[in-house]
Amino acid sequence: MEHSPPTPFLLQWFGRTDRGKVRPNNEDAFLGLQFDAREVHRLGKFGDASTKTADLAFAVCDGMGGAKAGEVASRIAVEKITTLLPREFRHSATGLTTGFEDVLNELFGQIHQALALLGKSYEECAGMETTLSLCWFTPQWMHFGHVGDSRIYYLPARTGVLKQLSHDDTHVGWLFRRGMLNEREARHHPRRNVLQKALGGENQFVEPQVGAVAYEPGDMFLICSDGLTEGLYDQQITELLRPLESAKTQDNLAERLVDASLEKDGRDNTTALVIRVANLPAP
Repeated sequence: MEHSPPTPFLLQWFGRTDRGKVRPNNEDAFLGLQFDAREVHRLGKFGDASTKTADLAFAVCDGMGGAKAGEVASRIAVEKITTLLPREFRHSATGLTTGFEDVLNELFGQIHQALALLGKSYEECAGMETTLSLCWFTPQWMHFGHVGDSRIYYLPARTGVLKQLSHDDTHVGWLFRRGMLNEREARHHPRRNVLQKALGGENQFVEPQVGAVAYEPGDMFLICSDGLTEGLYDQQITELLRPLESAKTQDNLAERLVDASLEKDGRDNTTALVIRVANLPAP
């Protein structure tokens, strides 16, 4: 029995990062990639592309460490993704199939090892760490990997209810998921930013959270650093992501989110990367 190929969709993306009102430098980084078995393209801050002939991946990193080590950590993570994900695509194209979970575990493991080694080798890199939240779009499926307290949100068109796919790797996040704190209490908890897990640093192994979501036209995804959620509640994020009657389809949704968050808070670097799923235009 023959299976028909999955329906390709159009992905539209919008990205924005800002160092905020307090920090002297920006330790956040974001990335968009389009890749197939032959080549890889770094994507700009906004644009659109089909899932028909290539996969797309988007990521947000929030680096930490003394001096400029946080900036270096997030940049290294972005460069490793650019190299490793397309290589895995080539392997699968030649029949060396690996599950998406295995690929993401390998990717996160390699970034962690590279950062840990640099941290041990150079004094100025000691303690360098980064969060990483990554969404990898294949036809019909979004595979994700996550470590830290940056976040991946999913806003399905069918329900209009925002869902946080990633788990914050903090004790406060653990309490919130178990219903022991509400969103307001978690946001104002004095230990909300104390990470239990990040890439780099002293841990020997870091196991990422991995998962997958089937998507359809009208669905939206948001990847953001914790600076964004310091300024915005989930309900405010939902309202800002919903299309306005007067808005053009090309309105930069990431800009709208970052500006709103900076207005409310702005103490941290703030990054948003929004991906919207649409039907391909008729030929």
